[in-house]
Amino acid sequence: MNFKYMYQKVVDLKSNEKTQAEWMLSAAIGELQAEQRTLEQLMEDKARANEAMLSEGGSSMLRLQELQRYVEHLDRCIKKKLEDIESAEINVEHKKSQLSSRLLDEKVWLKAKEKAKTAFEQQILLREQNELDEMATVRFAMKAR
Repeated sequence: MNFKYMYQKVVDLKSNEKTQAEWMLSAAIGELQAEQRTLEQLMEDKARANEAMLSEGGSSMLRLQELQRYVEHLDRCIKKKLEDIESAEINVEHKKSQLSSRLLDEKVWLKAKEKAKTAFEQQILLREQNELDEMATVRFAMKAR
């Protein structure tokens, strides 16, 4: 006799929800890393523009003003990117929280399944023991005659 858990579909659903939460966390982490790489690129661009301004000390005022406007633009982009990173970090924390909740749900259902299986196995053992006891009683009664 095989064990069939009556709530197996719920266990499967909880497992799928956990897997989905893992994927969503992975995607959120990927977005955060992409935002961080973009920030690094902006910082490098700003450093290069600052170097260009310093190295072109004898250049025309127009070129220096152009570089200065570019640096200011990069500063605005960096500020925006820092906000994007903060938002992405909040999203990652939210996805971690969801994953934690899904893990807990799955664990509860798996524990319930394990308890049901243990109870089923105990019931089988008890039934087998009763059958063996009954056979022993019948044999003893037959020998006693």
